[in-house]
Formats: sequence, C-alpha cells, structure tokens
Amino acid sequence: MSYQVLARKWRPKSFDTLIGQEHVVRALSHALNTGRLHHAWLFTGTRGVGKTTISRILAKALNCDQGVSATPCGQCDACRAIDSDRFPDYVEMDAASNRGVDDMAALLDRAVYAPVSGRYKVYMIDEVHMLTGHAFNAMLKTLEEPPEHMKFILATTDPQKIPVTVLSRCLQFNLKQMPPGRITEHLAHILEAEAVPFEPGALRYLAHAASGSMRDALSLLDQAIAHGAGRVFEEQVTNMLGTVGEDHLYAILDALAEGNADALLAVADGMESRSLSFEAALQALASLLARVALAQFAPSAIAEEDERTRLLAQAERFDAETLQLAYQIAIHGRDELPLAPDEYTGFTMCLLRLLAFRPEQPSAPGSNSSSGGGSGRARPLPTKSAVSNTSAPPSPASGTATNDNAAVTAAFEHADWREVVRALRLSGLARECTQHCEWVKCEGDRLHLRLSETQRHMLDMNRTVFARIESDLARALCRPIKLEFETGAIAGQTPAQLDELDRREQRAQAVAVLESDPFVRELIERFDASLSESTAKLL
Repeated sequence: MSYQVLARKWRPKSFDTLIGQEHVVRALSHALNTGRLHHAWLFTGTRGVGKTTISRILAKALNCDQGVSATPCGQCDACRAIDSDRFPDYVEMDAASNRGVDDMAALLDRAVYAPVSGRYKVYMIDEVHMLTGHAFNAMLKTLEEPPEHMKFILATTDPQKIPVTVLSRCLQFNLKQMPPGRITEHLAHILEAEAVPFEPGALRYLAHAASGSMRDALSLLDQAIAHGAGRVFEEQVTNMLGTVGEDHLYAILDALAEGNADALLAVADGMESRSLSFEAALQALASLLARVALAQFAPSAIAEEDERTRLLAQAERFDAETLQLAYQIAIHGRDELPLAPDEYTGFTMCLLRLLAFRPEQPSAPGSNSSSGGGSGRARPLPTKSAVSNTSAPPSPASGTATNDNAAVTAAFEHADWREVVRALRLSGLARECTQHCEWVKCEGDRLHLRLSETQRHMLDMNRTVFARIESDLARALCRPIKLEFETGAIAGQTPAQLDELDRREQRAQAVAVLESDPFVRELIERFDASLSESTAKLL
C-alpha cells in the first residue's frame, strides 16, 4: 500500500476531532441539531486552519444516511464517499483556476437538478475571492434564493476582496490560527499513535515554523520524520529548519548575565559555522526576551510548566529595565542588519551592544565579571535598581546587591517599609514585589505585608523570589524573618505610590522653575510654544 501523508491521514473526519475551531463547531452543531440550516456559509482564515475540512464534515452532516445532525456516522455510503472525494452531490470547485463567468454559469446550470444520491447538493467554492466580477454577479441570484436541495459553502483566505453583496447573503465564520501549544499537543498525539520517538522541544520548533497552520505543521512533521530517519529529535529539527535552537538563545542570556563577551562571540561563531540565519536569531532572541519579561510580571500566562520554570530562572537574573532595553536592542539590531558590512558583523555588534548598554547587574553566583573582557570594561547605563554599595562585596548566597544593614534595621524598627525597601536595594522581581506592598504588622519573626487586588498576580511568582527577600531581610536584621502576604485594600501608601508622588512633586518644581525663566517665557510668547510638563525635570 502506498504511503499516505500525515496531513491526509490525520485529517479530522468529524467535528469532535477538529482542533482549535470550537467557536465554529459550536455554531454549526447548534444549527444542524435544531434544523436551522442556512443556504450559504462563508469560511475565512489563513491556509491550513480547516476551511475545506469543515466543509466536508458539514457535507457529511447534511447527507448522512442516519439523518441531518452534528454527528454524522462516518460509516454509511454517503459519509465514506465524501471522505474519499467520490460523492456525486458534493462538488469542490477551485475558484483560482475556474474563475470566469462561463465556469460559474456551468455550475449553476447543474445546480437546478435534484441530487443524484444525497439529501442535498453541496457546492464548495474554494478561494472564492478569485472569481471575476462578472462571475460574482452571475451567482448572486442563485446564492440568495437557491433551490431547496442546494447548499453553498464558500472559503477564502482574503475576505476583503469579496463583494459586500455576496457577504450579505452568507453566514460568515472566521477561522482562527492554531496556537503553537495546540499544534504541539496534536503533533505529540500523532507521533505517539504512529509509534515515532520524539523530543518535546522538537515539536515546539515545528509548531512555531507552521505559523498557525495545522496542515503546514503536519507537512513539516512528515519532513522531520524523513530527515531524522524515523525519529523527531530537537537537533535534527533545528538543522532541518535552519532555525536557531534554544541552546543558542539561552547561551546568549547566560553570557549576558555573566558579562562574558567571549561567550557571546562564541555563540555567534557557532551559529556562523552552521550557516544559521542571524536575522532569524535576532527575531527569536527578541521573542525570548519578551517571554522572560512576561514571566516576570505574569508567570501564570506561560501555559507550559517546563517553559515557565526555565523562563522564571532567567527572570531572576535580570531586572525589568534590562529586559526592556535588551528587547529594543534586539529588534533594532534586526532592522539594521542589512546596513552592516555583513550579517556576522551586524549580529556580533548587536550582542556587544547588549553587553555595553546593559544596566549594572548584581554578580551571579560563581561568576567572574571580568572574564572575557565583559562588563568590567563596559560602560553601563545606571538605573535606580542598579546602584550598589561598594563598601562591601555582594553576598554570593543572595545574588543581590549589598544591603545597608544599619539602614534596614533602623527603618524596620520604625515600620517604615519604604525605607526598608530602599535599604535592601533589591532588583528584578523581588524589587517589583516589595515596591507594591504595604506594611501591616510584625509579630515575632513574621512580617505581614499586604498587596492590592490589582497586584494579586505577584503572588504567583516563583517561591525563590520571596525566599530572596526573606534572606536579605534576615541577613540585615541578624535574625530569621518569614513573610506573610495578604491581598486587600491598601490603607496607606506603598513605596511605589510614594515614589510616584515624589516624581510628581519634582516635576512640578521643574515646571515652576521653567515657567519663571525669562528665556523660556520669551520662547513661549514669540513662537507660540508650549511647555511639555511630562518631561520636565530638575538637574
């Protein structure tokens, strides 16, 4: 028996097995089960999302020997004939190659005759937007008032090109692109059924390469099985796709966190030796940085547990400012790649730019900040969270900047949470969490803090974040401290709110100084200028 490609072998045969289009299935199922059958449906969506598949299932539901319902039996002569594309009353027409008025007239001439063996004649016109204007005009009357035995199913990837007179005569359903997670799950199910060994990481690459198309994903899976000699492993898939593997991307983050320029250049050299796309690498790096930032602020939004764990580990190594700056450098570096002397030079300069303009980071455990000419020679962009006390080295155990222990103790005794946070000099997720907390009370070794309901998501953060805060507090106070969090209305003001009040006050002072300046007043009067208050600041 000849081999049948996976895209055909695993094409859904019923609404129950259709992946990712629940909103369409629900509407069609209700219509079929209640007998409220329209005479024309329009399915829109990108390639490979199920337009033709749904039309075939709908044709079976209308013509099944067991009766019209949302669950055709799949075993009767009509169902089997539609599945094998030999049912005389189900006609698929490609409007890209049969787009003229004569083709449409021939189809409509046959439509007046009763079905040969089915209950309804179903005409499926694919890529209907390719029809000429005269062909659309020829079908309008029949589309509006077809014979009782006739149903139209139209499909298109570009609904904007369909005349509104046609759109108004159809029930329109927009099919969504498949999310990578759903594609990965479906590919894993298929490989398990086919008894093909695979690695989950390889399926994620295939899912992203499919760009929302399940058919493309299955075609790529066929290719991956052939490329891997009956196996689907991550290294083979990345070689086949020519994409940058996660190992390269995470190696870049590791080198950036350690300030190691040699390690960054080694990644670029390894990619060049494999002829990988540097443009795709910068695109993938920007995507990874965005996912790490998402893990910082909303870890529950990362659906896959393994990915969330790995991203949270990276989120601990960078503060929010660093990730935002790195993201911008990556996307701008991709835009500037065609202007570079060559792609390798452009890519390596982008990596060095990530290192040179990276805000000061606390030393990672066991790292050597001067290795490979890293951050020891870089000129960092200072940020408030990056200021460190140079009187003593950072503690390797905490992975945070050195605390001012005396200041922490004094602020703690006065229950001044804002000063406690300032003296701790935390960074990243730990800093974000403490900035939005309010001191409630301290009982023995338990400090009770309150978050507002809008900041509840911070409680979903990795436990190591809270352990990091507790460790720094305990070291500064020379006694153990346990944090207890609750959510509710903030009675006073959080450090973040107080900082915002300070910024507003400073801005108001800056505006007042500028407005009183004779030169500024003359500019405003002479040129009808206005003062941008939001950017004013005192130097």
